[in-house]
Amino acid sequence: MDIKHAVTALGALAHGSRLAIFRHLVELGPEGAFPGDLSDRFGMPAATLSFHLKNLAQAGLIEAQPQGRHILYRAKFAEMQALVDFLTRNCCGGDPSKCAPDAGAPPRDEAPVRARQAR
Repeated sequence: MDIKHAVTALGALAHGSRLAIFRHLVELGPEGAFPGDLSDRFGMPAATLSFHLKNLAQAGLIEAQPQGRHILYRAKFAEMQALVDFLTRNCCGGDPSKCAPDAGAPPRDEAPVRARQAR
């Protein structure tokens, strides 16, 4: 992946709704989802959802597969992995063992929840 493609993909993911849609499609795996299901899940009007799906597709992060009168959307796992690989290439000066997270530390998105629970 080149830097231009990475910037496009990261730009597409730099919006809360698009990131949520993409993460949901990743969770669903190859099964994917139809726009109606996504619209219901995210409480999003069809036109808004269509805009976000188009942006993710143009960034190469999802694919649209026509199925009769419907379109099935799926995450493109190879593209997602290529983005992760691009971001982590030459991590820690080429020694990935230096980048290993501390085994005792909570994942970043859990830390604020634990802090609030401790109050």
